[in-house]
Amino acid sequence: MKNTVIKYGLYALLSGFILFGLPFLFGMGVDFDYGELIGYTSMILSLLFVYFGIKHYRDKVNEGNVSLGKAIKIGMLIALFSAVGVALFDYIYTTQINPDFANEYLDYSIKKMETTLSPEELKIKSAELKQQMEDYGSPTFMAIMMFASVVILGFVISLISGLILQRKN
Repeated sequence: MKNTVIKYGLYALLSGFILFGLPFLFGMGVDFDYGELIGYTSMILSLLFVYFGIKHYRDKVNEGNVSLGKAIKIGMLIALFSAVGVALFDYIYTTQINPDFANEYLDYSIKKMETTLSPEELKIKSAELKQQMEDYGSPTFMAIMMFASVVILGFVISLISGLILQRKN
């Protein structure tokens, strides 16, 4: 199991890092409206290695058998690698590549709210958003949130993969 987790985990880590960072590495200034979609898509793509890792373990290592519990364990360990890759790129991006990301996103969000809120509501909501960014907008916290997001998605994908791939004697 260890070799399977390491092999597919490293694939997941590299793909998470590269796919999550691809738009930024090639200078494709991603619009915030599409950034979230691109981010979640890259997370899910890197988590495909969960399925392939469980399948490899079942078929090549464990003689065609894997329980749901073992599949979830393998899947979550692989997902942790992916989460590290995504969080690492997020941290590098928000500290080195674009340290003004939090402020840019705040400005974007306020401008977007201007089109839908009354002046009174805008004042209240923008003050709340500014406070949230002060409280939670640090690069470390944002990287931790990316890590947690991938782990949650990884659990869902591990569960689904385990249900599909489980086989017992």
